[in-house]
Amino acid sequence: MGKHDNFGLIQVYTGNGKGKTTASLGLAFRASGHEFNVCMIQFMKKNDEYGEVKAALKIPNFKLIQVGREAFVDLKNPESIDYKLAEEGWELAKSVILSGQYNIVILDEVNVTMAAKLLDASVVAAFLAEKKNNTEVVLTGRYAPPEITAIAHLVTEMHDIKHPFSIGVPARQGIDF
Repeated sequence: MGKHDNFGLIQVYTGNGKGKTTASLGLAFRASGHEFNVCMIQFMKKNDEYGEVKAALKIPNFKLIQVGREAFVDLKNPESIDYKLAEEGWELAKSVILSGQYNIVILDEVNVTMAAKLLDASVVAAFLAEKKNNTEVVLTGRYAPPEITAIAHLVTEMHDIKHPFSIGVPARQGIDF
């Protein structure tokens, strides 16, 4: 039995609490230590100053690709460019998942992308449910659609109990981005 024979599951990290992307990065870090190949595709993000973008350049077997724009997406009124970038990101994600080149593929913020209707959750769920390879797929972001949680093998929901934002502490470099 090979070390990748039990890969191929679908994991979801969702909820309103901090830690979804961070948890997936921890998984990537651990997997890299075992010489697994990991690709993270970040939807709705484009910022070279994020710590994970800088760190990805130093971690063996870890590739990070951002498919978004620098501006925040208005989830209630997305612009046409947001739909275009989400669709391009999804096409990339499918090819990366099917390539067999990566043991783990992380689709960061894809849940929010689906919740904003930039991607059709039923299409994403159908593709993931039908994939036949040993590529582990992790989907992160708030608002995981029911179509996704239904096909997932693991669903973890993060909840805020306390958060520094509530007392006016802004996002901090190295902690929040």
